[in-house]
Order: sequence, then structure tokens, then C-alpha cells
Amino acid sequence: MKVSWRKLPTVLLEEEVLDKAFSRSKKAADRVDDSDRTFRVRKQMNRMVQTAADIISTTLLDTVNTWPSLDQSPQFDVSMIDACVGCDDYRHHLSMLQWGARQVTSIAIQNSKKIVRTANTELMHTARREAYGRISSILRRVGPSLSWLSESRETLKRLPTVDHMLPCIVVCGAPNVGKSAFISALSSGKMEVNHYPFTTKQIHVGHFIHRRLQYQLVDTPGLLDRPLEMRNAIELQAIAALENIGSLVLFLMDESEACGTPIVEQQHLLEDVQKLLPGTDMMVVTSKADLLKPLPENWDEVVAAEDEWRDEGSGGEPLLPLLYDLKGRVTMSATEFVGMDAMRLEIVRRVNLARPVDPMALPDGWYRRDQDD
Repeated sequence: MKVSWRKLPTVLLEEEVLDKAFSRSKKAADRVDDSDRTFRVRKQMNRMVQTAADIISTTLLDTVNTWPSLDQSPQFDVSMIDACVGCDDYRHHLSMLQWGARQVTSIAIQNSKKIVRTANTELMHTARREAYGRISSILRRVGPSLSWLSESRETLKRLPTVDHMLPCIVVCGAPNVGKSAFISALSSGKMEVNHYPFTTKQIHVGHFIHRRLQYQLVDTPGLLDRPLEMRNAIELQAIAALENIGSLVLFLMDESEACGTPIVEQQHLLEDVQKLLPGTDMMVVTSKADLLKPLPENWDEVVAAEDEWRDEGSGGEPLLPLLYDLKGRVTMSATEFVGMDAMRLEIVRRVNLARPVDPMALPDGWYRRDQDD
């Protein structure tokens, strides 16, 4: 399921909900036409109470229904919600709206009976005012939850949109090793740029298409590009969320050290990331191959193979030669676009290997009767 927080409608606050309900109820009463004064007032008061309650109840329940249910959301979204606004608060404030809707409906039923059962028009007005007062009191109790949801909506709008049904590649490494350039070069369209709600750091999401399947590339600076001891609890929660979406982790290293981070520190960071994302396949890649001295030995071979493949229409899944540095590690140049096509095909292969070959196969240890026959 794909959650798009940006599409959440605006949350009306306490005064806005009351204004909307009471103005609609006044219009509803104005449409009543009865020559008998007692019947006319009864219908007007009853319609005002019922209309106001219906508007408020519907508004509150519609708000609840437009927000994703945590029980039905992917683990990544649940973890990100917990990191940004807190799952307990999320559940509490949505449940307060449900409670408020039930209370308002109950008040309307009770006061509607009072209006219908009397022939005294003054008592009818009194019952309507009493209903309005009690409904307003319920909204005052629900008001803080509406405010919380309104503020949280602005926070959650900045979360990235990740489709959990599609492969996702997490790109990480020290600052300035070329993560954003790599994603930009590999992406088939413009990168989506978001901010984590709990930091000023940006997140970049790119996509590329291979054989009609979209692959997502996520860069998370500020989370996976600094030592473990420098991360706070919220950032660690967000890192835990990444483990739920990553089909593959690409860790970029800058052997030229042009990024400003010594190779020793980059190695320590690699060890930290391996501990933080233990269940995800990891591929260590040297970036900025064009800055290596000397250039990789098979540079010309890779350039020729990729050019030929592109000239032939970039069809199929050929085993294009990967570019290797002097340490035997896969490398590429995003600025010169050398080794990028081979990298893309290698990513596709690694992701596909991680996917189940037989969707009908059972996990180890599961019993299936036909296997005994």
C-alpha cells in the first residue's frame, strides 16, 4: 500500500467545525415551512440539532477515515510515524475524534426527543440551546486532538512517498561521496526531494525503469552518514524504518577522499551501517571513478560496452562488464556516466536474487501434505 501524506485533506479546527455545523443548521431551519407555529418551531429546532450533529459527526469521522490505519500500514510507515509524531499519540487523537462523533450523535438523539415530546415552544428552544451547549463542550474536549492532527499533517507531509510493492535501494555513505549525483544520474526523471520532519537534512528519492518495473533509490543524508554515537533516538528509529523497505543497500566510498572524509572514517561508517541494517543485502561501491589515479584498468572496455549497448537500444539484460578499481571493488563515475549502465543492471540482478523464485514455495519447516504423497 502506498501512502501519500501530501494528499491528506486540511484538518478543520474546533471553531471551524462549530461554525460549519451551526451555519448549516441555521440554513436547514430556514427551509422549514409550516403554517402551524408549534409544528414549525418543533421542526426547526429538531432540524437544527440533527443537522449540527450530523455535520460534526461526519466531519470528525471523515477525518479519521482519511488518515491511514496503523494496523493496516506497512512497517516502514508505522516506524516513520512513530519517529515523527509518535504512534501512541496518533492512535489517541484519532480515537478522540471517534469518541467525539459518538457523543455528539448521542446528544442529538437525547435533545431531539425533548423537542418532539413537548408542545411548549420555549422548551423547544431551550432543548436546542442545551444541545448546542453540550455539543460545544464535546468539541472543546476534541479541540486539542484536531489541533494535534493539523500540526502533525504538516509534519507528515514532508515524509517521502515510498511504494512498498516496488524494489527499493537505499544509497548511503559519508557526506559528499556522490550519493545525490549517483541517484540523479541513474534516475529516469527528476528526483523527489523531501526533508525529514525531525531534521534539516534532505532525503532524495529517485526512480529508474527496467523492463517496465520501477526501482526506487533513496538517499538519506543525516541518518546514515555519521557515526552511531552522534545519532539521536529519533534518527535511530528512522534508520530502523529503512530496514523495512530496503531490497539492497548501496554504500558509496570515495577513495579519492575528495569528500573530505578520510577513508579510515568511511570504513568505520560502513561497519556502523552494516550493524544498523543487518537484514539487508549490501553492495559496497567506489564512487568518483574519474578522480582515481590511475583510472580503472578496464575503463575503456566498459565505455565501449556501454556505448554499444545504448546504440543497440539498451534492450535485454546483457552481462555488461562492471568497472573495478585497483582494490577490486566495483566503481563508477556519475559525472562521466561510465559504469552506470552496468551498475544499473547489477542492481537489478541483486534485487531479483533477493526476491522469492517460487511464490508458491513454503518457508523451511512448513508442512505441505502433497509433499508426502
